[in-house]
Amino acid sequence: MTTVRREAFGRMPPEEGGGEVEKFVLQSDSVRVEILSFGCIIATLETKDRDGKFSDVVLGFDTLEGYTRKHPFFGAVVGRVANRIAHGRFSLEGKEYQLFLNNGPNSLHGGAKGFDKVLWSPQVLPNGVRFFRLSPDGEEGYPGDLKVWVTYTLSGRELAINYQAQTSRTTPISLTNHSYFNLAGQGSQDVYDHEISIEADSYLPVDDTKIPTGEVAAVQGTGFDLRQPVELGKHLQKFHLDGFDHNFCLQQGQDRRLVARVFHPPSGRSMEVHTTQPGIQFYTGNNLDGSLRGKGAATYPKHSALCLETQNWPDAVNKPHFPSVLLHPGEEYNHTTWLVFSTA
Repeated sequence: MTTVRREAFGRMPPEEGGGEVEKFVLQSDSVRVEILSFGCIIATLETKDRDGKFSDVVLGFDTLEGYTRKHPFFGAVVGRVANRIAHGRFSLEGKEYQLFLNNGPNSLHGGAKGFDKVLWSPQVLPNGVRFFRLSPDGEEGYPGDLKVWVTYTLSGRELAINYQAQTSRTTPISLTNHSYFNLAGQGSQDVYDHEISIEADSYLPVDDTKIPTGEVAAVQGTGFDLRQPVELGKHLQKFHLDGFDHNFCLQQGQDRRLVARVFHPPSGRSMEVHTTQPGIQFYTGNNLDGSLRGKGAATYPKHSALCLETQNWPDAVNKPHFPSVLLHPGEEYNHTTWLVFSTA
């Protein structure tokens, strides 16, 4: 049985048009999640350890101000296009498009003011909440009026996130949720004792600006082979890796499939990621530097969380041999990701 509660969380600053931000609290026997109407942000996600004790396992802030200031997309839905587009440029139907460059020479997670920085219209469901917004033609340089629905539903130990969209003109779209997880509890210093596995035979090597080179490389015999669980800290050391920020290529198809699992032996908490998406970006919080004050005045140093962002492959709009990222008028974009929490 899931209960859903809504409450006020804060007001947008006047220069952002004011507007009330609400918080939606979804609660089952084993999971409690708080989601904001600003950026569809997962602000809190509490799960039980093996002793039945709840801890909040996602990074974030106690107040709206934290989320309206610059931060690394904690908990937010990012779009129109998650991840990076090389030089913020693409061609579509004979026309060149130029996006805002907000990540060195590239456009990242939707640009200057992506889906993570806007108010969405909420609708309460029996076991969750659905958010809607219209991204107007030309917003952040993207073509077409795009109607977007993001639906969070909680059922027992499983949080489902469904993304739907329709467009008036052909446009690239790739949506994801950018939660930062630490199964020891947010505010813990690192995720080195987490065990991770990712069901992927190949990954995308990147250049020094994190744009895929175009090669689809086998994981076999490399530090990117995560098909069997590895302890993260030891694995990074063994392969002399500074961390991960890479797309892992998943089996293609529209069916739900298990794609990743994280286990934290000291607490017994585990999280499975299931999705219909073609890729998952595994990111180990390499750019966290302890400068942000998070919930309960926690600091978030490098490698203090990990992200498993289910999405299309980065820069797919410029790489015809990658899965298509284009949505055409009359079609529906429809993807779901499920997070399943348990204890061992």
